[in-house]
Amino acid sequence: MLATQQGSRVSILRREPPRQAGIQWRDRPASRRPNGEKMMFRKIALAATAGLLAWSGLAAQADAINDAQIAHIAYTAGSIDVAAGKQALAKSTNKDVRAFAEEMVRDHASVNDQALALVKKLGVAPQDNPTSVALSKGAADELKKLAQLNGAAFDRAYVANEVAYHRTVNGALKDTLIPSAQNPELKALLETGLRLFSEHQTHAEHLAMKIG
Repeated sequence: MLATQQGSRVSILRREPPRQAGIQWRDRPASRRPNGEKMMFRKIALAATAGLLAWSGLAAQADAINDAQIAHIAYTAGSIDVAAGKQALAKSTNKDVRAFAEEMVRDHASVNDQALALVKKLGVAPQDNPTSVALSKGAADELKKLAQLNGAAFDRAYVANEVAYHRTVNGALKDTLIPSAQNPELKALLETGLRLFSEHQTHAEHLAMKIG
């Protein structure tokens, strides 16, 4: 879903303190936001990076992972985005952010349901592994950091993380998980997921531009 970028709103900055002038922090460029908010964004970025680094060693172990592990990694990645979307729905009042979060919850839950049905059909028990464990820990840390933000600050951090997350997950699907999958049905499901999640990435990128 493509979002049209709106023109930037220009605020007149006065000499009075922002509270007196009625200027909201969301109207200020990043360089002029409060130090507390900028520090929080740095923490969010570090937490997101730590979580995404869980994928960094995946390519190196591509030959070692089996279909049961691949299924669990994909399911874990989907569950993480469902949880992030639910958090956004609980905290955000921005209609565009909420629409995006609803899409994430709906689509990732649907793909995960299909994955569970497939592994049940194949009689395969998903296997936990270092990548899925690291992803879960990183996601839990990220949710805690995002929970400390509110309003526009939360919206920007949530959407920025969604952009980074989908870029990384889609790269892992394309370069490692799909090529390593042996079962044709699992491979086909991952390919379907990649097409859908690529649309999510585009949506997130346009939304990030829109909300600044």
